[in-house]
Amino acid sequence: MTSSADTKRGRVLGGMVSAAIVIGATAMGLTVLYHVSSYPRTDDAEILANFIGIAPQVEGPILRLHVRDNQLVKQGELLYEIDDRPYRYALEKAVSDQAALEGQIVDEQRRIAALVSAVSASKANIQSSEADVTRSSSTVDQARADVTNAEQGVSRAEAEWTYANNNLHRLEPLLVKQFVTVDQVDRARTSEIAQDQSLKQAKSQLRLAQAGLQSTLAQEERSRAMLVQSKAQHEQAQNAVTTLEPLVNQRGARASAIETARYNLNNCRVYAPFAARVTNLTISEGAYAHIGQQVFTLIDARTWWAVANFREGQLQHVVPGMRAEVYVMSKPDIHFKGVVDSIGFGVTPDADVVGKLGADLPDVQRTLNWVHLATRYPVRVRVEDPPAELFRVSESAVVVIRGR
Repeated sequence: MTSSADTKRGRVLGGMVSAAIVIGATAMGLTVLYHVSSYPRTDDAEILANFIGIAPQVEGPILRLHVRDNQLVKQGELLYEIDDRPYRYALEKAVSDQAALEGQIVDEQRRIAALVSAVSASKANIQSSEADVTRSSSTVDQARADVTNAEQGVSRAEAEWTYANNNLHRLEPLLVKQFVTVDQVDRARTSEIAQDQSLKQAKSQLRLAQAGLQSTLAQEERSRAMLVQSKAQHEQAQNAVTTLEPLVNQRGARASAIETARYNLNNCRVYAPFAARVTNLTISEGAYAHIGQQVFTLIDARTWWAVANFREGQLQHVVPGMRAEVYVMSKPDIHFKGVVDSIGFGVTPDADVVGKLGADLPDVQRTLNWVHLATRYPVRVRVEDPPAELFRVSESAVVVIRGR
């Protein structure tokens, strides 16, 4: 009787233990499922960082190389130097060309000032010639008046001589008949001779006045010719005056040439744009650097990411700004804090699922896959305070999302 009761109690106890084990396993499974769903984890992750290729902007032989492969450099640290002699000479030539241009501008300013003075002088000559023409015109008018007066004098002298001559010829026949005295005839002859001399003198005065008129007319013509010449010289002087605009417009080009030469000279010394790790350094001093041809690579040591590939079903539990933990294979016992920066929105389509996408219709292959794998999308986790000596590009990592 006692044995039966013990057996029955043992069975009940075994059932309870089994039930507890099943309940505990179920609870543990649910807990694990909850944590896996709420705090996604993946070991499909790599450590990445931005990197750039260092390529010179000028060409020439590398005189000095100040870094070695895999060296950690600080921002602003000198990386290498290119032979700067051609660019220094180019800068000196550009500065010399600019100085020569400024000298040309000064000389041209002086020449223009002289030409402006010539214009003023020619204008003064025009005014003087105009005054000479005015004076010559007045002299011509006076000479014409003198000729008119001389002509009138000749007319009076001719009239008086004609009267005296007629009177003499009238008295001479009367002397024979003794109607007049000899004295009257002598006086008449003397008067005729005097009037004849007066007539000759009047004619001489007329010829002199006419000659003076011709001289003044010639002088007036010369004055007018000088006026025309002065005006022509004035116009020529005005046309000879140039401007500084063609030379002044070259200042921009000369200044640009200096800045370009100085820019090229400064680019002969290449500095680190940020704190970085030198890698892929395969050259040495003496190598010829070409413009745009990469010399080595700089890995940006300021920011590191862990790019983790999560299944599409896990993305609903990942939001930018969530906290995360990052483990690297080289130090699996150390976890690094991080924060989710972004979640990928696109990957290359699987050709086995969607076929080939072309310009026409999609080419979908008929396949039968018993197991459909979930697509993985990259989640970028920024590592906070990464150690400079530990992280490497493409290093394997494990990422755990810890939520907000």
